[in-house]
Amino acid sequence: MYHKPVLLKRSVDDLVTNPDGIYVDCTFGGGGHSREILSRLSENGRLFAFDQDLDALENKIDDARFTLINQNFRFLENSLLMYGISGVDGVLADLGVSSHQFDEAARGFSTRSDAPLDMRMNVRQNLDARRIINEYEEEQLADLFYHYGELREARKLAREIVSYRKEKPINTTAELKSVFAYIPANRQNKFFAQVFQAIRIEVNEELEALKEMLVQALKVLKPGGRLSVISYHSLEDRLVKRFLKNGMFSGEPERDVFGNYPKTFELLQSKAVIPDEAEISENSRARSAKLRTGIKM
Repeated sequence: MYHKPVLLKRSVDDLVTNPDGIYVDCTFGGGGHSREILSRLSENGRLFAFDQDLDALENKIDDARFTLINQNFRFLENSLLMYGISGVDGVLADLGVSSHQFDEAARGFSTRSDAPLDMRMNVRQNLDARRIINEYEEEQLADLFYHYGELREARKLAREIVSYRKEKPINTTAELKSVFAYIPANRQNKFFAQVFQAIRIEVNEELEALKEMLVQALKVLKPGGRLSVISYHSLEDRLVKRFLKNGMFSGEPERDVFGNYPKTFELLQSKAVIPDEAEISENSRARSAKLRTGIKM
């Protein structure tokens, strides 16, 4: 079961302005956003969707206007060029892990199920969670827990993992959780969510891939084309917000003598769009969602 798309109508309302246009869904998953986009397109419109997860191929839409590309969205520009596409009218990305990936216990994404430490969105890649937990140096582990999990006690956590694995390898999610069995019950849900998030981001190079996709989206978008991104945690949202503001991920752009800098996008909304209480009550995944949309200058 793939997740119910978050901010479905609003995100597609903001994205599709030309029924005859060419659009990209960077995160196909169960196809919810893609189906909604197709419903807004004429017979001349086209939609290209990306998903690196082999499971997503089972949801392919039988529509002559639709093309599903089994690739990470970090290969957006070159993949579109292979289909002769150099300019598009809109790019949508619904980031994060799908409910399907969480519910497939064997994938190791969920904190609720005991499973092999995996967490690969692309099961064909070599790096998985088990290798990270058992082979990364203590300093590497501390860095990823601090930067990707935003855990203050990152060094302590890394030290405990290294100490534990000297006795035996850590091969399953339950074994990893047992390393931190001392965490108070009232803190465990959030704590393990942060630990698993940090590992998952490292396994899948999620933030690097997001940066690459955003840069390429700017290249392939036509002037007036729209980039819409739904994010679920502050690390993603911060990158998206900064990129839409000034085309950069860190630092400040050069300003002219009047203090102005060249803008790459006009923001459709000054603040992120968030789901209303009705949607959150129907879909708990929506609780942390933020939608930002920019119009290419």
